[in-house]
Amino acid sequence: MANIDLSLIPWQQEVYEDGSRFKVVAAGRRCGKSHLAAVSLIVAALNGEPGKVFYVAPTQGMARDILWEKLFDLAGEIVEGSNINNLTITLAGGNTIYLKGADRPDTLRGVSLKYLVMDELAFMKQDVWEAILRPALSDLKGRALFIGTPEGRNHFYDMWMGGYSGAWDDWSAWQFTSRDNPFLDSKEIDHAEATLPRWAFNQEYMASFDAQGSEFFNADDFMYYDAKPQELPGDYYIAVDLAGFESDRGNKTKRRDNSAIAIVFVDENGVWWVEDIQFGRWTLDETAEKIFKAVEQYRPPAVGVEKGIAQQAVMGPLSDLMRRTARVFRVELLSHGNQKKQDRILWALQGRLEHKRIRFKHGAWNTALVDEASAFPSQLVHDDLLDALSYVDQMAVVPYMSNLDVEDEYEPYDAVAGY
Repeated sequence: MANIDLSLIPWQQEVYEDGSRFKVVAAGRRCGKSHLAAVSLIVAALNGEPGKVFYVAPTQGMARDILWEKLFDLAGEIVEGSNINNLTITLAGGNTIYLKGADRPDTLRGVSLKYLVMDELAFMKQDVWEAILRPALSDLKGRALFIGTPEGRNHFYDMWMGGYSGAWDDWSAWQFTSRDNPFLDSKEIDHAEATLPRWAFNQEYMASFDAQGSEFFNADDFMYYDAKPQELPGDYYIAVDLAGFESDRGNKTKRRDNSAIAIVFVDENGVWWVEDIQFGRWTLDETAEKIFKAVEQYRPPAVGVEKGIAQQAVMGPLSDLMRRTARVFRVELLSHGNQKKQDRILWALQGRLEHKRIRFKHGAWNTALVDEASAFPSQLVHDDLLDALSYVDQMAVVPYMSNLDVEDEYEPYDAVAGY
């Protein structure tokens, strides 16, 4: 067999030699992600084990543009055939590399994979991995490499954190910047740093997961407090955004969305004091218990829950808790009012934030909320906390004329008839 040059730079070598089954690499632009992908695909195709080798990009056109010529350049004389229409490259011995697009999920089904590369994972729908490609690796216990530049703290961040923190068995993760490529001119990177917005440079060149600035929300508009003023007139409101429920049979299914419970004090001037936003992937009973405990602590006039299947499901255990404790509270059914979620969130929150009429108590949940706001309205980032908070707008009623004395000047024309 002809000799081919599959040399790697130091960071690529480190990732390549790691023995983990699943590897996640967050890397800056021109860092060398595509080269590592091409080398690992060629080696996997030639290892003699049964199974297919897939390279998946956000679209099939991107897969062709990113890797088609790169594979030819590296494989050279061992390329025995190719099909530009199906984007397949056959190497010596009949081993084939398939280039695919995540925008055509049906073409990814029904295969057994021994090796998979998902490039620019942050720009793909999460279900492509969870519902299609992860099962495709199960038969042969295939391996996978996930690479890309961050796009805020979305599912790519979750996977990277799973490997980086050591929380997930047989996963590893790395973070490399454009400066880790010794062949990239450092002056070019310096020029980008000097001329690009800070968030753009940090994300694209430094592989930062800090979300880019939203066109709708500004992180500088978030005002914080440690404790609201004592004896401030007003009421607490609790709004709940339900995203479905986890299984209570032991192994929890990872869902994209969280359920969220927003607890907000609205004063007599209409200023929102956001006490807490609880969020997570809970079972049905856990969700009901969290709502009930929040009501016990803050005693709102009502609890708002969006009308729907999830609301109907949670009413059962909530009613059981009310009967057992002899404590009853009103559940107000909320609706989207035929508005798109994006419009509803903007209508409820954007103006209030800009005019400093929402304040947030310091808490561990602050970071998650600001991350959502900073990336809004990206379809690849959670908006569950924002959604729950926006529902308070439907519940809070401010008595703007409570201090006015209105004299009733009505006098009946006829004392007997009353009119």
